[in-house]
Amino acid sequence: MKHVFLLYIVGLIFPFSLSAQRLIEVGDGYSKTSVNTAVFRNNALVTDGDTQYISYYDGEGYVVLGKRQLGTSEWTLQRTPYQGNVADAHNVISMMVDGEGYLHVAFDHHGNALNYCRSISPGSLTLGSKEPMIGRDEADVTYPEFYRFADGNLLFVYRSGASGRGNLVMNRYDVKTREWSRVQDVLIDGENQRNAYWQLYVDEKGTIHLSWVWRETWLVETNHDLCYARSSDEGKTWYTSSGRKYTLPIRLDNAEYACRIPQNSELINQTSMSTDAEGNPYIVTYWRDKGSKVPQYRLVWNDGKAWHHSRITDRKLPFSLAGGGTKMIPISRPRIVVNEGKAYFIFRDAERGGKVSIASTDDLSRGEWEVRDLTDFSVDAWEPNLDTELWKKQKKLHLFVQENHQGDGEKTVDGETTPVYVLEFLSF
Repeated sequence: MKHVFLLYIVGLIFPFSLSAQRLIEVGDGYSKTSVNTAVFRNNALVTDGDTQYISYYDGEGYVVLGKRQLGTSEWTLQRTPYQGNVADAHNVISMMVDGEGYLHVAFDHHGNALNYCRSISPGSLTLGSKEPMIGRDEADVTYPEFYRFADGNLLFVYRSGASGRGNLVMNRYDVKTREWSRVQDVLIDGENQRNAYWQLYVDEKGTIHLSWVWRETWLVETNHDLCYARSSDEGKTWYTSSGRKYTLPIRLDNAEYACRIPQNSELINQTSMSTDAEGNPYIVTYWRDKGSKVPQYRLVWNDGKAWHHSRITDRKLPFSLAGGGTKMIPISRPRIVVNEGKAYFIFRDAERGGKVSIASTDDLSRGEWEVRDLTDFSVDAWEPNLDTELWKKQKKLHLFVQENHQGDGEKTVDGETTPVYVLEFLSF
């Protein structure tokens, strides 16, 4: 068992002043797959006011909710009556808190009917009964994600349909009426030939930024290209980075291409994105250059005039993405946050012992990144998930951390439960 610790770091290690961090234990979670730490959980952690909420599956696959006051290490935990198929790492828990303080939770989805609940009262960890949102296109749900607007309304996105043939659906929750409405039935249309694997970010001004790769089949090696769209009216109308209005739905032939990347490039899907104070998008991912066997982490960003991309790492360990199902990959899909011209990139790499690591730069044009490990233990199949609302409001970086495992192609790995932590940076 690992224990709560306070680790002090010399400020000169980073180009930002990181003076201290703290690892706070929460409880024990299921660890035989990466279902608790898949990067597309949005969110595993979320802060509302001075209360931080957490969710994870316990050793028996029950959804556990928790909360604490920021600045404390004492968690109130409650096991819900709901279970998920935790042997499938797609079946993540996603949650968000609306402007009235109600907790919204979606869980256990991989091509099955919508599982959605709300807390019975503001601030409560007790969930009500399962309920529909709209009542249509809810029979084949995968990758549910919640996002919050500045006015307290919510956005909910998911894939309707199967890998290689699915479409992106978008709903909006109104805190005044406490009802969901459909924003887009088919925002990105795979035309029954492909589907988009996306990453989404709602910035401080309420603009929705959406980027995605196309996948031609259910096989991961058919991922290709990186596209972009944005909306400033909660998802009703969409534009390219240059301001060209999209004719919806977005398709292969009318999408804006932020970066052209061919199939069979070890291009990963479902990573993350963020923006700077001006609303310029930053997308992190990885792929392999032609002629190389080693995938490298990359940053693709727009400076308000044009798209750029650069390599973040100089990795030496080769690997190849092929087949379907959840893969056990020697590196995680990454997360990124941006503040005052500086970018912070969070990841896990077997070359660094599988630890939680962070890279940072204050000069994207030079492409020099400083890297530091944030744990002294391996997290194996972990991928980063951060408290996006706390970051946007207070620029405090809190990460959901758990050592867990993953068999390649949707297999489980024998093992006991492992501790769930919140890794928090106390100051920058």
